[in-house]
Amino acid sequence: MLSHSLEQGVLVITVHEDPGIDGRATLLTEISGLLHAHKPAPIVIVLDESAAGDAAVSVVLRVHRLCNHLGLLMSVVTHSAPARRLLETNALTGSMPLVVYARADTAIATALIAAA
Repeated sequence: MLSHSLEQGVLVITVHEDPGIDGRATLLTEISGLLHAHKPAPIVIVLDESAAGDAAVSVVLRVHRLCNHLGLLMSVVTHSAPARRLLETNALTGSMPLVVYARADTAIATALIAAA
């Protein structure tokens, strides 16, 4: 369902498929485990095209709340315009805003600059 890598100190988590309603808790648990293992690294979550459904977006929004609580910088990458709009509309405003990108390389470069 997901893969991850550490790119120049940025934790990049790629969600390959939408988990569906029944898989949301599992996906959230997997991502939160990665966050805790790699903190204080900034996080970029990439939603592959097949992962840009409502359930995955819901998980990403929950992860954003967790990152705000932990003080971790997080951004999201998706090519899906509807998913980007949904994320931007429903993201909490807090100390760590959720920024949504269309390209992973831009998100990683921005995370590196912001973390410096």
